[in-house]
Amino acid sequence: MNNETRAALSAAVDEAGGILALDAALVARDWIAGGKRLGLPDEQYDVGERGMISERWLASTTHADNATGPADEGISSIRTGSGHRISLAEAVEAAPDRLLGTDYARTHSGLGRLAKIYDFDSRIPFHIHPPLEIAQRVGRNSKDEACYFPSGVPLGPHPESFLGLHPGSSRTEVMAELTDELESWDSDRILAQSQAFLNQPEDGFYVPSGLLHAPGTALTIEIQEDSDTMAMLQGVNDGRLVDKRLLYKDVSDADRDAHGPKAILEWVDWEANLDPYFYSRHHISPVVFAESDEFEEAWILYGSPKFSGKRLVVRPGGSVTTAERGVFSLLAWRGTGTVGGMPVTGGRPDHDELLVVHDRAVEPITYANTGETDLTIIKFFGPDINPDAPRPGTVSHGTLERA
Repeated sequence: MNNETRAALSAAVDEAGGILALDAALVARDWIAGGKRLGLPDEQYDVGERGMISERWLASTTHADNATGPADEGISSIRTGSGHRISLAEAVEAAPDRLLGTDYARTHSGLGRLAKIYDFDSRIPFHIHPPLEIAQRVGRNSKDEACYFPSGVPLGPHPESFLGLHPGSSRTEVMAELTDELESWDSDRILAQSQAFLNQPEDGFYVPSGLLHAPGTALTIEIQEDSDTMAMLQGVNDGRLVDKRLLYKDVSDADRDAHGPKAILEWVDWEANLDPYFYSRHHISPVVFAESDEFEEAWILYGSPKFSGKRLVVRPGGSVTTAERGVFSLLAWRGTGTVGGMPVTGGRPDHDELLVVHDRAVEPITYANTGETDLTIIKFFGPDINPDAPRPGTVSHGTLERA
């Protein structure tokens, strides 16, 4: 199968000149309602026992870890010129050099990141992702992430995210309060231990593993490590009881038997959660690094060398030609235009997502706006491709601070 996939992938890369069209990878969740802002017809959101389509994963090789659903849920497909589909996960495994570049493929196993749009009608329950050394106990990866709230989209009923714990709180007292809530599992009182931040358009946050958080209802574009691991800590959300199995989903049997709910407290990065400078260390906003009368490009997703993301806006009738350091995927968020000659249309899940392989990415690519409104492109990159991306706390008023 690997040889067949490699041959099909190589033919597709050659045919498309290294810019591959991707089908939308739609993901359902059964523990939270969707916000119906993903551009699908209304009747396509409800998928029965699987719940509602509430996420779209972008250039994904990661399987969605749901209790029910198709075996390839969350995994993207390459759409060839003939209409044939190739699993992106299988393509990366069979031909990493063709997609990632020979040198990068030697030192990195796959794309190494998961980009997504998530769209919920209620706040995501308070939860946490495990640090790497704990995630590895159950064969998982850590899940550092960064999020961006695009403008021009309804913010939903609860556009505020709970992040971390109250600065200055006693660790001993907080541990006792958290333990009580995990044991009782009958309310959303655990949120009283945290602090809320408004979801503002063109804003975002960097959320590393070990940080407690409950994201708000703003439509969110996110990039993270390629993992779908977590533990829910909130017993009731939006008036509904959360299945307690989600507390232990990625806890080893040994840890659960030995510590019960307290096993989750080992996941908590106490210094980060109680940091008195929490906001400045985790808040991120667009940082413009290139602009002219025809375009503007900014960092929007950053905080870790594990991933990064850019937003390119091309004005009507304008164009810009740029090259990148390595393989990346992109989403045409709004507008119409071409990327390296390939047409894209924002808001059309069948015409808005591309993967640019390494050998093409490092060459100049022209982005042209063929419509009457701004063409907005979001680019997503994996580990170590953009070491010059900013870090939270190093930006001021939307520009990089200079030494």
